[in-house]
Amino acid sequence: MSARHAGPWPTIIQGGMGVAVSSWTMARAVSLAGQLGVVSGTALDVVLARRLQDGDVGGHLRRALAHFPVPAIAQRILDRYLRPGGRPPGQPYLPVPKLNARPSARGSELGTVGAFAEVWLAKEGHDAPVGINLLEKVQLATPSVLYGAMLAGVDVVLMGAGIPTQIPRLLDRLAGHEESSLDLHVDGATTRHGVGFDPRALTGVVLARLRRPRFLAIVSAHVLAAHLVREEVTRPDGFVIEGWRAGGHNAPPRGRMVLDDQGQPVFGPRDDADLAKVADIGLPFWLAGGTGSPEGLRDALRAGATGVQCGSLFALAEESGLDDTLRAQMLAALRAGTLEVRTDPRASPTRFPFKVVSLPGTQSDDAVYAARPRLCDIGHLRTPYERTDGSLGYRCPGEPVATYVEKGGPEAETAGRKCVCNALLAGAGLGQVRRDGYRETALVTLGSDVEGPTRMLAEHPEGWTAADVVAFLLDGSGGVPSSTTPGGPDSAV
Repeated sequence: MSARHAGPWPTIIQGGMGVAVSSWTMARAVSLAGQLGVVSGTALDVVLARRLQDGDVGGHLRRALAHFPVPAIAQRILDRYLRPGGRPPGQPYLPVPKLNARPSARGSELGTVGAFAEVWLAKEGHDAPVGINLLEKVQLATPSVLYGAMLAGVDVVLMGAGIPTQIPRLLDRLAGHEESSLDLHVDGATTRHGVGFDPRALTGVVLARLRRPRFLAIVSAHVLAAHLVREEVTRPDGFVIEGWRAGGHNAPPRGRMVLDDQGQPVFGPRDDADLAKVADIGLPFWLAGGTGSPEGLRDALRAGATGVQCGSLFALAEESGLDDTLRAQMLAALRAGTLEVRTDPRASPTRFPFKVVSLPGTQSDDAVYAARPRLCDIGHLRTPYERTDGSLGYRCPGEPVATYVEKGGPEAETAGRKCVCNALLAGAGLGQVRRDGYRETALVTLGSDVEGPTRMLAEHPEGWTAADVVAFLLDGSGGVPSSTTPGGPDSAV
């Protein structure tokens, strides 16, 4: 394997949340506070294009793009999407190329440059480590996003929402700018399908070899961790063990899905990872989901973990990319003791349960959801399927019901599905406005354990920063276990 970024592991990993919620501003702040700041790697092609159309306030993107190693590519993106002063009121955002197994040059450029810009800005002006978080379910974007992040010097890659067996090898190949292919999960496949990516064809220039980032697999069970370490080609550098209390997508309960009286999945002891078995693997690991407190960190360290991954506390921090109005609503509900987070088994087109914050005016409200015209114009969560002639098609249970059924999808799969792509973009203030005047509404996620945010609000009634979160979690102890703790923060790969 090629050389990797080295150095001590952090005690705290900031979660890679939503679309642009884990912003470069937040990741930078966490890294400067001595822990691992993480940018969200989801839909960065769309994020880049829309921020440019909103005028690139502050000039940050133009500053990052000025450092992209192939200026002609950066200039093409600026020429197409930059709108000095922003869009006129009511004007829709321009579309970006949809992901598919044979991506267009324009689509690959946008994904690569979007990831480069986000990581470059998070790393600007310091040498502390920065990570990027991707969803295994969004396979079609993975190669270009990883390559762009590596061009910007990303230190750690994290991936969940699936079993990321192919990432270690992909990172090795991208470090050498080698042509790569990622096997795709295709419904009804009778043959092997993949998405290819050729860095040299994309850039058209010869670039120096890249350092390979370290890779942390986000899993929910010790058996998945054990599976990934069986072979060197699938072996990560460590794990984030994410429990069902975490925000965003959760692994489904083991066994048959059972719902409680509120329609939420019932999780039990079988859904908790055996931490002793995880520790026996011998790789560093972090706990996530219900661990966002000083006590949660200390319990994690006692269990042999290197630390914790925390999302909700950072999502509500000042540097979060969450829309200011939505963040203020959540803080107000938290202050009143009325903040509700539900585990919705139907919301996400991925078929994974998804944590949803109940907020007026968002798609957590049945009336708001019902009023939205059903459409799929971003398509990052589309699933490839094999047509009868062997070619690939793409469908999403969040698209119009008749369209999904026409593509061979079962109608029952569409019930309750939300357009998570558009809703999460709206949650970051990047919602589309339609020509008929309809504006996309948000969907907001947090972890189900709100004790940490409640305590933070008591200490910081006017709000808090990412640095405040780090100080709260470390709570004066530094969060450092004894030198004999397996995989402690001084261990390096």
